[in-house]
Amino acid sequence: MDRADVIIFGGGLVGLALASALDSSGLSAIVVDPADPTLRKDASFDGRTSAVSSSSMRMLQTIGVADHLAEPGCPIWRIAVADGLKPGGIHFDPDDEEPLGFMHENRHLRAALQERAEAGKNLWLLWKSRVATVDRGQAGVTVSLDHGRKLYAPLLVAADGRNSATREAAGINIARWKYDHQAIVSVLRHDRPHGHVAYEIFFPSGPFALLPMNDDSVGHRSAIVWSVSDEDAAGWLSLCDEDFAAEAEAAMGGFLGKVELLAPRSSFPLGFHHAAQITAERLALVGDAAHAIHPIAGQGLNLGFRDAAALAQVLVEGARLGLDLGDSQLLDRYQRWRSLDALSVAFATDTLTRLYGVPGKTASAIRRFGMGLVRRISPIRNRLMSEARGTSGDLPLLLRGLPI
Repeated sequence: MDRADVIIFGGGLVGLALASALDSSGLSAIVVDPADPTLRKDASFDGRTSAVSSSSMRMLQTIGVADHLAEPGCPIWRIAVADGLKPGGIHFDPDDEEPLGFMHENRHLRAALQERAEAGKNLWLLWKSRVATVDRGQAGVTVSLDHGRKLYAPLLVAADGRNSATREAAGINIARWKYDHQAIVSVLRHDRPHGHVAYEIFFPSGPFALLPMNDDSVGHRSAIVWSVSDEDAAGWLSLCDEDFAAEAEAAMGGFLGKVELLAPRSSFPLGFHHAAQITAERLALVGDAAHAIHPIAGQGLNLGFRDAAALAQVLVEGARLGLDLGDSQLLDRYQRWRSLDALSVAFATDTLTRLYGVPGKTASAIRRFGMGLVRRISPIRNRLMSEARGTSGDLPLLLRGLPI
């Protein structure tokens, strides 16, 4: 039987970040995932990108993931928010020398996290492995894999995504609803430089996000996340590249000049879910297994990284005190630390989605009036900027750029 301090189900972005965080502080972990890692490493750019907040980037640097990135992310120095193409928007600028966040291609994040985990002294990556049975008991967690291998640890962590089988098997209830929208994602080339500005343009039909990417040989690039209704999604995806680019240019008001598509378009349904609790007997949930939110503020992945940073700190500090890592006191600390933050971010994004989806001139005027107030009231503006950077609340050490 193979033994470790923690067993992690799921070798995605959050699962590998947690594994690397534990490894950097001397704890051991076994990561179990059915995926074939060679397919991830050799993947071509599929248009999928992620906004990594400045605090999440500090963690990736501290635990050694940033050293494996194929290229540095594109810094975001301003976030501009507008109600359609009308005047009266608002923008957020940092008051120091640290960007609000960084844009990365998902394939580069995956490759860097995998390479860091493979270099770990205390990590075992069991790819192409499926779980047969799980026994979470008073003495610990025993896992049997489909090929007969057995694993043991004091704690099991579910990082197996929004449809987490581990969460379901534990009987943890979730609040869930759909938005009847899909997000279309891709990357555009445009004539004018983006100036490291992330744009969020709200239309009644759904928000249009334009996110700065590093320039390359083709010129200036930005990623888009365009929310469209379910009934219109197939039509948008069926457009030829030239027609879709023309529609995107019109939605942007042409402020970046002529645009063209650089990557395939893909779409995914938008929904919300939030676990009633993120712990159970010898079990902790992280990332999408615990919560999934609308991409309106680009905080989904960052919430998962905050889970990983908090759980790693709780476990490392518990181990130094000689505590059982599956002890309910440690899990209760993680539950208290993360549940309120995750819930507040989730409901804030949900409220924004619904507020900006109300059609009509009156609703638009009220929204622009509200943005005007935020512009003039510094404490509110600074709080919103802190949320975007991931620096609000009781930050784990890793998110401050400090080792545990």
